[in-house]
Amino acid sequence: MSTAGLALTIAGMAGVTFGVRFALFALGERVRFTPRLRRALGYVPVAVLTAITVPLVLLPDGRHWDLGWRNPWLAGTLASALLSLRTRGLLPAIGVGMLVYLGWRWLLGTPA
Repeated sequence: MSTAGLALTIAGMAGVTFGVRFALFALGERVRFTPRLRRALGYVPVAVLTAITVPLVLLPDGRHWDLGWRNPWLAGTLASALLSLRTRGLLPAIGVGMLVYLGWRWLLGTPA
């Protein structure tokens, strides 16, 4: 992709994001969500994060499934998930996940 095409893509994504958020802020209190819709919207951040991270973890090269012990993404994710379930601490879970990921890559001799 050319530099101009990349800049246009980024500008388009920024415009769409701004437009959606601005519309909700501009309408303010005039829009009322039903309790069911409000509860459903609470799951959006988790769904988006899952949609971004799961393919990266399970398909590290973008084409082939890797559920083996040599996958540093999977090792870091599992360590992070286990710690967050046990302690409910977000920052320690992120830190431990990154340390396990980087340590796994170092042990396997995988280039950065």
